[in-house]
Amino acid sequence: MLENKDQNKTALAQLGEFGLINHITQNFTIQQQSTIKAIGDDAAVLDFKSKKTLVTTDFLVEGVHFDLSYMPLKHLGYKAVVVNISDVCAMNATPTQITVSIAVSNRFPLEAIEELYEGIRLACQFYKVDLIGGDTTSSTTGLLISVTALGEANKSEIAYRSGANENDLLVVTGDIGSAYMGLQVLEREKQVFLVNPNNQPDLENYSYIVERQLKPEARTDVKDLLAKLNVQPTAMIDVSDGISSEIMHICKASNVGCNLYEEKLPLDPQFINVCEEFNLDSTTIAINCGEDYELLFTIAMTDFDKIKGNPNFTVIGHMTAQQEGMHLITRENTKLPLKARGWNALNQED
Repeated sequence: MLENKDQNKTALAQLGEFGLINHITQNFTIQQQSTIKAIGDDAAVLDFKSKKTLVTTDFLVEGVHFDLSYMPLKHLGYKAVVVNISDVCAMNATPTQITVSIAVSNRFPLEAIEELYEGIRLACQFYKVDLIGGDTTSSTTGLLISVTALGEANKSEIAYRSGANENDLLVVTGDIGSAYMGLQVLEREKQVFLVNPNNQPDLENYSYIVERQLKPEARTDVKDLLAKLNVQPTAMIDVSDGISSEIMHICKASNVGCNLYEEKLPLDPQFINVCEEFNLDSTTIAINCGEDYELLFTIAMTDFDKIKGNPNFTVIGHMTAQQEGMHLITRENTKLPLKARGWNALNQED
């Protein structure tokens, strides 16, 4: 007789909505002084005193934003937090609290939800943010996760997309493109597995780019790094939809143009090797593909010496007059119009 693999799984119906909420949030601890009351009442109570409050929300939908055939639930929970607090970081602010709402189908037992929330808890612990509320409900279409992140900053610290000026330098943190190529590797291994389930994937040579896809990190360090260097970004955005799209957002909001230099793009060697393996152009991937969650920002040219040589930052271009347009300057010194080919959540062909 075959063993029932689900016999030790706990149906969510056994706990009910409030029992589930109590169960999955019991190990979360308060880490922010601004959190007066978190989970357990009709609303959370926060006290930011003289600082400005920032709020951002993201929605993750199974089959659109993630594939559970290769995305572990713990990693998914962690990533769901990261993509939201990255938006707070993109305002040059400090993330402080999150709310998490999920819609889940009956194919998920309690143990699966525990895994998801363990990832959320680990992210809260690592980034020192508090889970202060949310909602749970049922779904007929799989798993849906909505996270709202809150943050704080002094008014003078906040960086908007609209503050870039002509001749400002364009700077990016870390490297770009790796998350997308990590996804391509995972998708390829999924197809191999579907053909032959006994063929286990060997991801050793792809460890960095796969981690960039499954477990990205938010650049919460950048605000303090810039403050210590006495650099105030004039505009800022995070790289979630592709750097070309993000540059165009800044240019549009700031009424400026831009020259982006191909030779300056920070590319990881593993990323370059895998692009060659897939016969893909590394520059095209790097500027058009997202989910890197690095920060893209502009600074006054007079601040160049302050960041020069810093391993966290790469100057990749400069802002121009609006009428000059937005361009990629190739290694051959050819000027190509910059186009937004990044992620479009409403494009069914993506």
